[in-house]
Amino acid sequence: QVQLVESGGGLVQTGGSLRLSCAASSGRILSINAMGWYRQAEGKQRELVARITSGGSTNYADSVKGRFTISRDDAKNTVYLQMNSLKPEDTAVYYCNADLRIALWSSNNVYWGQGTQVTVSS
Repeated sequence: QVQLVESGGGLVQTGGSLRLSCAASSGRILSINAMGWYRQAEGKQRELVARITSGGSTNYADSVKGRFTISRDDAKNTVYLQMNSLKPEDTAVYYCNADLRIALWSSNNVYWGQGTQVTVSS
């Protein structure tokens, strides 16, 4: 079955950078409609950080525009999130999300990664 494998989280200082990656691993993936990153800070709701569709359209939370960049490697079924100029407000657990189809006879389904902690010290 499909699993989303995340990596790249860690602890950085304000102004630093991190690069998150998320690979969708499975014996079969027919197509990926969209992949993205969400985050959930302590005591807050999970929110969209960035999303990229199969057509290349991107969406970003206002709070990260100009600092974060989402990209894809279709051959690897992998999505990346380059995070620059990190702020303490970016501290959260970041979750990979994928909307994908595994077979011609199936519909799209949504999958979630287990989350990776990003901590930005002040």
